Amino acid sequence: MDLNPYVVLGSAVVGLLVGLTGAGGGALMTPMLILLFNVKPAAAISSDLVAAVVMRPVGSLVHMRRGTVNYRLVGWMCAGSVPMAFLGAYLLHLIGGGTVQQQNVEYALGAALLAGTAAMVLRSWLDRRSGQARTQAVAAVRARPAVTIAIGAVGGIVVGMTSVGSGSLMIVLLLFAYPAIAAGQLVGTDLTQAVPLTAAAALGALLFGHVQFGLTTAVVIGSVPAVLVGSFLSSRAPDKYIRPVITFVIFASGLKYAGMGTTALGWTLCLVLLACGGYWLARNKPWRGHEQAGDVVPVDGRMPEETRQSELARGTG
Repeated sequence: MDLNPYVVLGSAVVGLLVGLTGAGGGALMTPMLILLFNVKPAAAISSDLVAAVVMRPVGSLVHMRRGTVNYRLVGWMCAGSVPMAFLGAYLLHLIGGGTVQQQNVEYALGAALLAGTAAMVLRSWLDRRSGQARTQAVAAVRARPAVTIAIGAVGGIVVGMTSVGSGSLMIVLLLFAYPAIAAGQLVGTDLTQAVPLTAAAALGALLFGHVQFGLTTAVVIGSVPAVLVGSFLSSRAPDKYIRPVITFVIFASGLKYAGMGTTALGWTLCLVLLACGGYWLARNKPWRGHEQAGDVVPVDGRMPEETRQSELARGTG
């Protein structure tokens, strides 16, 4: 298969989102290949998994260099995810592995992700009202082994049964299990734990799947530079910018897993973006500017020094 420039471009968009959020790779890449480029599902899943073996370590290395990876969490999650990925594949074999069975698993995953999105929006609203910041340093995190292994196990079994979905689901569970950690640090931790899990799944795809190496090469060419850029941004950007992007990507993933068609999904996401933009404009009113004629604008609750001196001189003159 020749390199398709549109596959490269689409992979770049998905890679950027994966680097920013740690989520959305399987939920967006595989449907894109199937629905937009008419790739057979088995080939799309297998090629995406093999490409992810190259893509995810790139994002992980960026976060490692920035010190935004909690290796204790990575270890506990891998302890749950890697063996459960094999169990998930075995369970899929037992129930037949047919289209209906896999769709039922994906519908359940979509419902869970949509519920997680609603809970994330509610938590963000409550945090804003209370003024509570989610900025705990990654080194200060105290790992909770049982909870973290359980998160890895859930993600692993989903990967084993559907080949996709671990990033979106795991990042939601991590956000709630460790709510005080900055989002960028959770992204780094999630990208890193996904490396051995993806490698195990990709090995199975190479042995038993239908990998198209031309397609895989196009995905790698588009996604690797983009995930590098996304990882640089997520490891440096403030939490208030990263969390909304994570929420949006998980919302899109949930809708896709729940069975929404591509056209309906595109319109829904456009309407959500327009609604969010309208809310931001109504709340912040940027057209009013920071000051009005004759008004003095305080800085951090205090009057600027030059203005204060001018006011004092005017009062004493």
